[in-house]
Amino acid sequence: MTRRSLLPLLAATFLGGFVALPVVAVLVTAFSDGPAAFMAALAAPAARNAFRLTVATGALVAVVNAVAGTLLAWVLARSRCFGRGLLDALIDLPFAIPTLVTGLMLVILVGPQSDAGAWLEARGVRVLFTWVAIVIALLFVTLPIVVRAVLPVLEEIDLDQEDAAATLGAWPAFTFRRVILPAILPAVLQGALLTFARALGEFGAVVIVAGNIPHRTLTAPVHVFGAVESGDLVGASAMSVVLIALSMSLMLITDRYRRAWLAPRTEGR
Repeated sequence: MTRRSLLPLLAATFLGGFVALPVVAVLVTAFSDGPAAFMAALAAPAARNAFRLTVATGALVAVVNAVAGTLLAWVLARSRCFGRGLLDALIDLPFAIPTLVTGLMLVILVGPQSDAGAWLEARGVRVLFTWVAIVIALLFVTLPIVVRAVLPVLEEIDLDQEDAAATLGAWPAFTFRRVILPAILPAVLQGALLTFARALGEFGAVVIVAGNIPHRTLTAPVHVFGAVESGDLVGASAMSVVLIALSMSLMLITDRYRRAWLAPRTEGR
């Protein structure tokens, strides 16, 4: 066997042992008691509500980050103000901070023991242990995704196009909608899909700030954790299979969309 053929074999062995094998194990466990038990585990009210909450908060976070991430990317690409380098570094900070620490930071900021939390609760507004806390936590941990997807595209856009539009009297909003947005829209959608996929599996930050109340603030990943703790491996595996299938579908859609978007650009070079 040559070295050239050995390398793909090693790569396939690594992926099979560390990616495919665990997924297969979860799949086998989920159906170990038969399809009826699998469907019953997913049909349980707590499981249904946890999945709905996870999808709803993930979708909301994807939409918000698509807008906020694009705005931040625009500032980084077009602004040359003082502190731009610090802002660029801070955007990646959520990737470096453990998600459990993210949850702790939110508890310190808006928990009932904090000044802000006490002020809000005195006015009937509670953030911690609600779906709002889940959304805030997810927004923090997924913030860099859209920014890093859109920023390289913005930096590639020729400024002459914007200058030409301005010379012709176009308003900045019109220039953005007709010149900039069509160029960056594929990257924005790609970042939003990846944000949604990332939000589906978030556990560390959510488990601290959500309160994990069944039918109210219990998300799908935390539901899996609770099922494992109670010894219900079939129920935990059933929800895990759904999350894996949804995440893989999103990743495949994103990859196919990215290839379709990059193909015309590659051919034009």
